[in-house]
Amino acid sequence: MAPNPLRSIPSVNELLESPAIKAVVDRIHPGAVMATVRSVLDEVAAEMRSAAVERTWPSVSELAERISRRVFDGDAPDVKPAINATGVLFHPELGCPPLADDAVKAMVVAAGEYTLGPGPGAQRDSAGQSDCVERLLKNLTGAEAAFVAVSDVAATVLALTALAALAAGREVIVARAQLIQRGDHYRWPELAAAAGVALREVGAVNHLLPEDYARAITDRSAALAMVHPGSVAIVGGTAGATLEDVVSLGRHHALPVIHDLGPAGLFDLAPFGLAAAPVVSESIAAGADLVLFGHEMFGGPACGIIASRQTWVDRIRRSPMAGAFQPPPPTLAALAATLRLIETPEKAHRVIPVLQLATTSAENLKNRAERLAAQIGAASTVEIAEPAPTAGSLYPAPVIGAELPGWCVRIKPSGISVVRLAEALRSGAPAVVGLAEQDHLVLNLRSVLPRQDTALVEAIGAVAAR
Repeated sequence: MAPNPLRSIPSVNELLESPAIKAVVDRIHPGAVMATVRSVLDEVAAEMRSAAVERTWPSVSELAERISRRVFDGDAPDVKPAINATGVLFHPELGCPPLADDAVKAMVVAAGEYTLGPGPGAQRDSAGQSDCVERLLKNLTGAEAAFVAVSDVAATVLALTALAALAAGREVIVARAQLIQRGDHYRWPELAAAAGVALREVGAVNHLLPEDYARAITDRSAALAMVHPGSVAIVGGTAGATLEDVVSLGRHHALPVIHDLGPAGLFDLAPFGLAAAPVVSESIAAGADLVLFGHEMFGGPACGIIASRQTWVDRIRRSPMAGAFQPPPPTLAALAATLRLIETPEKAHRVIPVLQLATTSAENLKNRAERLAAQIGAASTVEIAEPAPTAGSLYPAPVIGAELPGWCVRIKPSGISVVRLAEALRSGAPAVVGLAEQDHLVLNLRSVLPRQDTALVEAIGAVAAR
């Protein structure tokens, strides 16, 4: 009877005493190394049992090398840089465009060192907010005060909680068609319930008039709310009620007005081709008492912001939830750096990536597409690479957003399928994410930064080399 090969399995202690594994233990936590040792031994044992022919166990040195590779492969970061060639600026898989260089540098300093700001501008209030961040937000929006929360969800909950504390058991009147969802966790009815606020819906899904708000106002009314549709639209609907109408009603009945903008600009983006983007200062100027907005459209770090009257920000700061929802210092540092750039709009749209991507002219993209097509076409895995007009967008279909005219490079591969080419590009470093359309791979330059052009060409060449 042939001897059982599993009896030759090295012991865990024998492997841990090998020089290669000792070197790993010096760099990685022993618990992680021990778990990997056991996992590799189990895998090899399973391979031995299922082998069609008799095999001998790997040597201790061979096993140690396999374990070492596994440990360090597992120690690699879970995320890697990617080039977004989908044409969608806010892609659900890829997230938001990168921050401006100044914001990244500020975030690194705040995260990697103790920090001391230059005098009173760096002091923090009772909720941990930076004075300079609030000052910048006040200057850019025209609001009396501002508060930064860790997310748009947190900002909305804080605002509604402050309202609930002042008017317990009363209602917030909001248009039925505006109870939209932004992302997986942003639904107005659920956030209102979490904050202890009752909603009274008015108007029809496709029709809203000032009278709808007026008829709903009673002694139980605590506030009036409007939610900007942002990237959501109801085709064929009509909305006759404006923010000015609602503010007028609020003033007449002494009710505060909440305007939830979602992603919004800190200056008018219409001259740069984004006329649909709401502008925070316009809501403040129209008389809204609390304006809620997110970071996406102006290119800041992930956060939610409340620009409001001083009395409301004071109430929010006194909330026991304010401290729990405040962003960490690196976020505030990156936000301050971004806001300083926005003080000069002509510079901001050139150096803040999301604004740069959204406002680049179609002619500029055409020139880049023609140049890149010639370079990409030289790769052995490419049969044809040609520039073509196309459109990009802020948000993915079927969500309706601003359409941005642009150009792409259409690639017909050679010796490899479109699916295989797309998979190979996604597995590279950096990953390249494009769109497979029938027998072509489309690289939409609307969401590709100019500094990524060289890496894009090199990624195609790397597929050919592999």
